[in-house]
Amino acid sequence: MIPKYRLWFEDEKGNYIMGEGLYLLLKNISIHRNLSKAVRDLDMSYRNGWGKIRDVEERIGKKIIETKRGGKPRGETKLTDYGKELLETYERYNDVFSYYIKRPFKIPSIAVDGVLIDENKVLLIKRGRDPFKDHYALAGGLVEYGEIVEDALLREMNEELSIRIEISSIIGVYSMPDRDPRGHTISIAYLIKKTEGSLRPGDDATDAKFFDVKKLPSLAFDHGLIIRDALKIQKKLFDEKA
Repeated sequence: MIPKYRLWFEDEKGNYIMGEGLYLLLKNISIHRNLSKAVRDLDMSYRNGWGKIRDVEERIGKKIIETKRGGKPRGETKLTDYGKELLETYERYNDVFSYYIKRPFKIPSIAVDGVLIDENKVLLIKRGRDPFKDHYALAGGLVEYGEIVEDALLREMNEELSIRIEISSIIGVYSMPDRDPRGHTISIAYLIKKTEGSLRPGDDATDAKFFDVKKLPSLAFDHGLIIRDALKIQKKLFDEKA
């Protein structure tokens, strides 16, 4: 199978502005600088070509071509600045569509994890869903579209544990493609502190409690590695304050 697509522009009210036909006409005008030659290359009548241009100019209220009738060269037709902008914008979007159609690929998900350590004990949740159901893990979740990662972490801590936190330091970025059996997920882990709230697990967790960092249960994903790195960061911060 060969995937196909069509690209066209509409205004805010859903009125058609331009598609491939007008794009090709504008492209030919930019090359030949002559409307007659431009329509001839497209096996289009002069009347039809001029009609397409006139229709879109009426819809948008702007000129997209200008014609020089006298002098040299006579009959020169060229794009206005707005016409050039339309042409370039269509090409830019078309290049993007073409790239993804011809080269489909999967995009990694972005997640955040919070490591809360208090007196050599780390806060973990017991997962209520697969993967790793009934295993313990760090609290965290996926970053939503339009959300910065730090805000995502604050939101997840509130949703999963009913607590408010502040971020002490970034621990690291964990990006091994096989770290999550659901698909490639890149996690940004932070060392955090609780500022408000009483610990209460959310819908995705069946339990939440502190574990001695030297006596950790079986952990999900690569959270054991994240916790070890977090302990190193915590020691470094402590040494810097001492």
